[in-house]
Amino acid sequence: MSEHPLAGRTALVTGASRNIGRAIALRLAAAGADIVVNTLQDRAAAEGVAAEIAALGRRSLVQVADVTDRDAVRTMAAAATDSFGGVDILVCNASSRGQVDFLDLDYASWRRVIDISLDGCFHCAQATLPGMIAKGWGRIITLGGVAWHIGSKRRANNLAGKAGLTGLTRALAAEFGDRGITANMISPGVVETVRPASAGALPVRTSMPPVPRDASVDEIASAALFLAHPAQAFVTGQIIHVNGGAYLGS
Repeated sequence: MSEHPLAGRTALVTGASRNIGRAIALRLAAAGADIVVNTLQDRAAAEGVAAEIAALGRRSLVQVADVTDRDAVRTMAAAATDSFGGVDILVCNASSRGQVDFLDLDYASWRRVIDISLDGCFHCAQATLPGMIAKGWGRIITLGGVAWHIGSKRRANNLAGKAGLTGLTRALAAEFGDRGITANMISPGVVETVRPASAGALPVRTSMPPVPRDASVDEIASAALFLAHPAQAFVTGQIIHVNGGAYLGS
């Protein structure tokens, strides 16, 4: 098996300046891909990821863009085309978290979280799919979460957004499977990450999964590499649970 199975491919990773997004960007770069490093506003952190990618011998392009802004996303996709010839692998990782009692949840907060998870991936997919179709090859990887499968208090907006994203992922798998394009979701459980104060505290655990620990970001990145790999052309429309058995359903 090739040491660099993604050589000649370009990946756009949203929310790539830290945590899971950063880990996925670095893992795909190590496999040979050039990377578009997207961040909402932390250019310094994104430039740090770009430096790590350069150390792996790959090229990168930092793009500060709000994925909920259709025009900004199209500008980002055009920049990727100018620099690398297009996007072959789209990783929809950008998200917004927070916890609030449902009856205290204002509509703006409800919409913002759903817009980032669902509309953000919609815009990114519409901007990058034409290039994938032209090449007859593409990978779309979305990031869900175990919480919407099992329920979680005080996170209605996040769970609703991820549920919608699951539907979008499967719709893309069904519509573009005959064009050489796969679409799959990774569903993490609790992951060891650096969280901004605005994210609030982690939900209180009521139990531990069968594998009694948190996941590392590298374990999530490994699942992303699996789904992006050229050998996985027959895996599409699936939810890959990487949560230590926190969810044991189908």
